[in-house]
Amino acid sequence: MFRAFATGCALIFALATSAIAGDAPGVTATEVKIGGIFPFSGPASSIGLVGRAILAYVRSINDRGGINGRKINYIAYDDAYSPPKSVEQARKLVESDEVAFMFSQLGTPGNAATAKYLKARGVPTIAIVSGSSKFTDVANFPLTTTSLVSYDTEGKIYAKFLTRTLPDAKYAILYQNDDLGKDYVNAFKEVLKSDFDKKVATASYEVTEPTVESEVVNLKATGAAALLLAGTPKFAAQAIRKAHELKWNAQIILNYPSSSVGATLKPAGLDVSTGVVVGTITKDATDPQWQQDEGMGSFKAFVDKYMPGIDIADNNYLYGYTQGMLLEQLIRQCGDDLSRENVVRQARNFHDVVLPTVQPGIRINTSAKVNTNYTQMRLQRWTGTHWELFGEVLDAASE
Repeated sequence: MFRAFATGCALIFALATSAIAGDAPGVTATEVKIGGIFPFSGPASSIGLVGRAILAYVRSINDRGGINGRKINYIAYDDAYSPPKSVEQARKLVESDEVAFMFSQLGTPGNAATAKYLKARGVPTIAIVSGSSKFTDVANFPLTTTSLVSYDTEGKIYAKFLTRTLPDAKYAILYQNDDLGKDYVNAFKEVLKSDFDKKVATASYEVTEPTVESEVVNLKATGAAALLLAGTPKFAAQAIRKAHELKWNAQIILNYPSSSVGATLKPAGLDVSTGVVVGTITKDATDPQWQQDEGMGSFKAFVDKYMPGIDIADNNYLYGYTQGMLLEQLIRQCGDDLSRENVVRQARNFHDVVLPTVQPGIRINTSAKVNTNYTQMRLQRWTGTHWELFGEVLDAASE
């Protein structure tokens, strides 16, 4: 009699679990399907390495048995940094693969192109890799969270840094002609106000252009003493190298998406990149100060097992690994409820989350009104061999 009762309870539990899974797209009792879109090819392929690292981290989760009895089926497609391709891949992930939600889709143009479709289909877009300020508007993007410091906040940090260190100088901004680049320009306008037009020279470029050398030549001619590069690694590397060839000794500032040693500074020349400044979220795997750091030790052990032979100087791998840890945190918080509603709820319910590869003092806090995982950065300067941190943790309000 007891055996019959136990069997009946097990059957009821199994049916209940099946019902829950059936009500949550992309979720079964043993698996959760999650989608990602990255520029694995094309003009921004260097930042597509973020996706490679997430895929590897998911393998490590599954090798550990998954989370709450479920393995993660992370399906990542290439959009070549082309918005029409992004839309095509998003449709495939939702309508053919039937993913539960999107995680870490990379690129401002692609996220902008797919946002309306994914919102209409009720698909959460969690921890997108874009700092475009428009995605921080919770009312217009109710199913979205972001995983970069907003370009607006980052731009304000750089503008204030320059007004402190070069108060009487003229500044130049070379920016990608889309939401990514324009946010930095607008941030400088907010900080400098009426002084913007007389203190700042700007030049834009399209991601389809082969080179930005002519833009750098024109900006040098303005007499600017500082140059902000607001784009992606390929063009940032070209600009650093060209400025050096022109003997333009401007203070160069990189935006975070172009901050990788491997993807930007090495192609430009490690020696000629000396003095470049960037705001950062994560630690640097090549920095001696983290040699005994437990978090960086775990990352290097992960690389040895799951991504042997990669260039750990390329910060895109470390950032992808960090995103993987965030995905793990999210799914653990969701427990057995992986409905789309709960995924969004938990993504907006991070409280003082500290990831071991993130800079000390930077914590993740989200809420119903705040959908941005990171709001703080630290500044660092390239010495020719490694990054050297300076100053305190900064945010948009910092002076």
